[in-house]
Amino acid sequence: MPPVTSARGVPRRAAAVLAGFALGVGGLSATALTVPVAAAATVAAAAAAAAAVAADTPVRVNQLGYLPAGPKRATVASSATAPLAWQLRDASGAVAASGATTVRGADQASGQSTHLVDFGAYTGTGTGYTLAVGGQTSHPFDISASLYDGLRADSMSFFYQQRSGSSIDAALAGGSAYARPAGHLGVAPNKGDTSVPCQAGGCDYQLDVRGGWYDAGDHGKYVVNGGISVWEMVNSFERARRSGGEAALGDATLRVPERGNGTPDVLDEARWELEFLLRMQVPAGKPMAGMAFHKMHDAKWTALPTRPELDSEQRELHKPSTAATLNLAASAAQCARVYAPYDAAFAARCLDAARRGWTAAKANPDVLALATDNTGGGAYEDADVSDEFYWAAAELLATTGESQYRDAVTSSPHHTKPVDGFWWGGTATLGRITLATVPGVALPADDVARLRGLLTAAADGHLSTMAGQGYPVSLPATGYVWGSNSSVTNNAMVLAVAYELTGQQRYRDGVLESLDYLLGRNALDLSYVTGYGDRYSANQHHRFWAHQNDASLPHPPAGSFAGGPNAGLEDPVAKEKLAGCAPAACYVDDIGSYSTNEVAINWNASLAWLAAFAAERRSVPAVPVVEVAPAAVTVPEGGSAPVGVRLSAAPAQNVTVTVARNSGDQDLSAAATLVFTPGNWATAQQVSVFAAQDADASSGSATFTVGGPGVQPATFTVTEADDDASAASCTVAYRIDNAWGNGFTATVTVRNTGTSAVSGWTLGWSFAGDQRISNAWNATVSQSGSTVTARDAGWNGTLAPGGSVSFGFQATYSGTNAIPARYTLNGAVCS
Repeated sequence: MPPVTSARGVPRRAAAVLAGFALGVGGLSATALTVPVAAAATVAAAAAAAAAVAADTPVRVNQLGYLPAGPKRATVASSATAPLAWQLRDASGAVAASGATTVRGADQASGQSTHLVDFGAYTGTGTGYTLAVGGQTSHPFDISASLYDGLRADSMSFFYQQRSGSSIDAALAGGSAYARPAGHLGVAPNKGDTSVPCQAGGCDYQLDVRGGWYDAGDHGKYVVNGGISVWEMVNSFERARRSGGEAALGDATLRVPERGNGTPDVLDEARWELEFLLRMQVPAGKPMAGMAFHKMHDAKWTALPTRPELDSEQRELHKPSTAATLNLAASAAQCARVYAPYDAAFAARCLDAARRGWTAAKANPDVLALATDNTGGGAYEDADVSDEFYWAAAELLATTGESQYRDAVTSSPHHTKPVDGFWWGGTATLGRITLATVPGVALPADDVARLRGLLTAAADGHLSTMAGQGYPVSLPATGYVWGSNSSVTNNAMVLAVAYELTGQQRYRDGVLESLDYLLGRNALDLSYVTGYGDRYSANQHHRFWAHQNDASLPHPPAGSFAGGPNAGLEDPVAKEKLAGCAPAACYVDDIGSYSTNEVAINWNASLAWLAAFAAERRSVPAVPVVEVAPAAVTVPEGGSAPVGVRLSAAPAQNVTVTVARNSGDQDLSAAATLVFTPGNWATAQQVSVFAAQDADASSGSATFTVGGPGVQPATFTVTEADDDASAASCTVAYRIDNAWGNGFTATVTVRNTGTSAVSGWTLGWSFAGDQRISNAWNATVSQSGSTVTARDAGWNGTLAPGGSVSFGFQATYSGTNAIPARYTLNGAVCS
């Protein structure tokens, strides 16, 4: 497993010399790097042709290829001081484009002199392109809109194949070499995981902690690394749902046994780990109930290789920790809101576990895992859990809207600090991303805007770092530490978030150039993703995918992601083979180099997140069409009703649309200004339509237009329903929970006193004073003037006879703060 990196300190540095690579003065020359890589196009073929190693080339490209609508750049290692001529050639050898390089000069991280090739002006597509510079030719690559579809699936398949407690099906895993029986289900010689004791002195009972994912190259399962991994996977789906790309991660899109069950496959895979995390919670009635055991693994380190089902070591639970408990609370709170539409009972289990975990962590705020607990598994120690408290509070706030979690968020020092890099031991930025992107989060608008600004500022910092490198990557020369590739992917996730928040293309370009680095445009001319490119990592540190040590076992499957260069050289193989390496070249594709070449679930989770982002189709029609649903709406007199507005496709840049009445009854009104970005065009924004109270007995109607520059407008019609209808069978309780200065929070509870269920509810009222609602939770709330409309949140839309639902909001006021006197439910008056 990956130990604590030096992400919070300064790593050791090595001399800036790239062993095995010779640069000719004024030109290009190369000798083969001593990096064992496979040359076949598929992992299965790699096992049969491991000796046929593709030669390295000084013309470094993304060996998978480039998107038509994205940057297309390459790096050339050359000491030439004048520009070099380059040619882009298609599969037939014909010249498709040409130009001259830009001299970049010395690159500190790689120890090389570099040139830049930019062929972004080329708009063609195809396979088998090469780039020729100074008599040297790159590896072949494609230019295709479907470039990342395979990686999206393969990087997710990694998790299925890392499952503990599940047999691995050859048909799903890519061939018989990867099939295996279930590991760690209490079947001899396994001694776990169905009834696992604690380490001596830890507890006097045993737990069933089957399932979950093996963490890395070992068979341990760690709550702290499981938490960030499952968060990234579920967050990938949350982001795709906001952008309109969730279908690509939907049901029957991935190779998982649960495909076809009506739940998005990415959530099926994440649930395998979530179920394990829930099992790691200390049961009620036991000491430290609600806390989470830090980890579970073998009592002793096992040999390399060891098949999971043949592991004979005793499995042990390690003492609970505050960090593990908050990882559970955060990921379970996220689960509660994302899984609710697919499995309400599971979502409720998650929320209950999250609440209990939060309460237990508050009662035990400094139960820290120790660095010395590293026999048989990694320690995953963490001396500062303030970031985990912030992350867990953010997830619980986004899910529940409750004031206790809002107070924990706003009082945390992480709430106002600049955005820092995230990893398993530093999770505050995960909370920041949630608060900045989840719709309707119960924070003041200024807070949300500030968080978004901090995230985009961090993204700008990453772009600045990339711009100063010969191989654009968001790492300084001192940043090549254990798991450096995961720093690249995590930073690229921040760039993608900035793109969602702003729609500015430079952030998406930064994401794609980060993938260029990982897929071959780097100091070693090597793709760190198995099966992708001509030269790729094929011998990562793993106990089952251990072909290098045992020819009967497979290489890692396609989509497996190596940890990457580590200037610290923290294993014997790295010390032997990489002495004197430049920081960006301190990597060896050897199964024994666990400090440069292990796999890990958190690393693959961020790669899968980025692959899904990059795979989204972003073809832009000339003019996106405004879509309004419903296209016809009835509004109760004196009340309001919502309509949803979205675009039919992504705009090229941010667009602003307005809502205005064209004709009809002037008692009907709707005025709104909405902004859509290339990242949120598919997320419907709510507009409230109002019907003024009047003395007539007629029901008027009006037509409204929604449009603006850069979009095709749409219209919708509104009809007023007169308020002489009979009273509804409902009661409303309005309670002010807290009040301060010029602000307050309130809870509103509506109860169905009738004999029939209410399916979908809209509650309306008018304030007597100048109260203004700033945010709400458990309902979608809008306000125009003094008139307020609250609509169900979907998951709480059904009110059974005798049933009730509550929602809350935060508001400002001056003068008096009177409780409203009249409420309507779906247009009819409540008592």
